[in-house]
Amino acid sequence: MNKRNTSNSTPVLGRRSFLIASAGTVAWLATGGLSGIAQAAAPHALPPIPYAENALEPFITADTIGFHYGKHHKGYVDNLNKLVERTEYADLSLEKIITGTAGRADKTAIFNNAAQIWNHTFYWKSMRPKGGGEPPALLKQKIEASFGSVDACKKEIAGAAVSQFGSGWAWLVLDGDKLKVVKTANADVPLTTGMKPLLTVDVWEHAYYLDYQNRRADYVNTVLDKLINWEFALQNAS
Repeated sequence: MNKRNTSNSTPVLGRRSFLIASAGTVAWLATGGLSGIAQAAAPHALPPIPYAENALEPFITADTIGFHYGKHHKGYVDNLNKLVERTEYADLSLEKIITGTAGRADKTAIFNNAAQIWNHTFYWKSMRPKGGGEPPALLKQKIEASFGSVDACKKEIAGAAVSQFGSGWAWLVLDGDKLKVVKTANADVPLTTGMKPLLTVDVWEHAYYLDYQNRRADYVNTVLDKLINWEFALQNAS
């Protein structure tokens, strides 16, 4: 009588399928697994800065950029993605989230994180290596028409930045057809009052404290003299 071999009851095809599935699982985990799915589903991503982390040295060091961008800016992105998940804001742009939550006490956390993502992205673009100097001719004409001179404009930006009590921002904005300087506290942004930002200087302490300690004025004047991106302002003014 023939005896069935029971020493290995797993069919060959089953073993092959198991091995293929196992290899696929390993590959999936190696490329991110569940975290990869979460990352792909996140509506907002950390935008890249437009230069290397050490590109603004010696005026702003790579250490400052590393903490400012890699910790603070990234933190706002991570927080916002958690806050808007499964809400009416989940699929909206940053601008629509900002304008839709501004002034609403029950949406303060969403507004703060969305606005800080926008503000920081704008701030990185407001500077460039070998910046400062004379603005492009068309922007210079607009500045002189509104402030009298480029130096007067820079002094007004510096005054707003240095005098901002606590954390905040100093902005060169287009208000109607005129340029002006405004300052905002914490995460506030001129977008919510109908003004068009052209440039900004971040005066939260994490923007400068590693390099300048409590010398905010030195940091602000260095940004305006050595790093400010007038070409970016002209693009925004167009």
